[in-house]
Amino acid sequence: MRVGQVVEVRPAAEILATLDDDAATDSLPFMPEMLRFVGRRFTVSAQALKLCDTRSDGTGNRLFHDAVYLDDLRCDGSAHGGCQAGCRTLWRTAWLRPVSDDEPESDGEAAAAEFARRAHAATRRDERTYRCQATELGAASEAFPAGDRGRKYLREVRCGNVSTRRFLRVLARAVWRKLARTLRLHREIALWSSTKPAAATPLGLRTGELVRVKSRQEIAEALDANGRNRGLAFDWEMLPHCGRTYRVKDRVERFIDENTGTMIELKNECLILEGVVCSGDLSAGRWFCPRAIYPYWREDWLRRANGAGKAEA
Repeated sequence: MRVGQVVEVRPAAEILATLDDDAATDSLPFMPEMLRFVGRRFTVSAQALKLCDTRSDGTGNRLFHDAVYLDDLRCDGSAHGGCQAGCRTLWRTAWLRPVSDDEPESDGEAAAAEFARRAHAATRRDERTYRCQATELGAASEAFPAGDRGRKYLREVRCGNVSTRRFLRVLARAVWRKLARTLRLHREIALWSSTKPAAATPLGLRTGELVRVKSRQEIAEALDANGRNRGLAFDWEMLPHCGRTYRVKDRVERFIDENTGTMIELKNECLILEGVVCSGDLSAGRWFCPRAIYPYWREDWLRRANGAGKAEA
């Protein structure tokens, strides 16, 4: 399936025929949060060829086959204990079909009920351990061949995920950063401070509020020598957003640990901002990843916009 192609999610009975007892096709689960999209039409926004592996024992990138992303469809965590990670959902091509002029088929009640039952039954391994697409990323993919090297990035251009202009821009930046690291012109971390950061000042930001990301200097002053604030790192992917205005999308209080499948309850505030996701353009070795993961923000890195200005697109 091509990037930009409009496709239709197959009826429940057809998808059910592709699933194993764990509601998965080639180890990729069809999650209950995806059920509401059955029979609807969406645009292929990216082919899932190369995804960054964010597990603690990850290899940097994983090779996927027969999977795509549709628009910006995301998991809402409703069937996974209220997980707030907001991951983009992966779609096996076997679950999709090209659109036609025919009216979408209606599912029989028995097929729809069995589809929902199987999807919900596969969300947990036991009482404390969840199972989702993120926890199964390793099983649903494979390691890149040792000799692949740069070819995996060229495939991103050929399939339409990445424009030639973007590819060349990221390549030039990567070469410069490699040289700078060799010459010890900068550290691996984006920002840091040589002094102990001041105590956190809670803002109590709420969903929907406008905020302005502080300047690089201000954020650096709120970080320790390892570029962290109360354990949370300020990443390279977050640098371009300094000085810009966004709307708070959510306060994240819990998410599923993709390494263990257990629910992590956060002790400190973590916010996600509307439209702010990891682009993969600044992440060494993980360039062009289409997962578009939401980075987490401390209130120390933000200030209320007080209604001044508009949120960035």
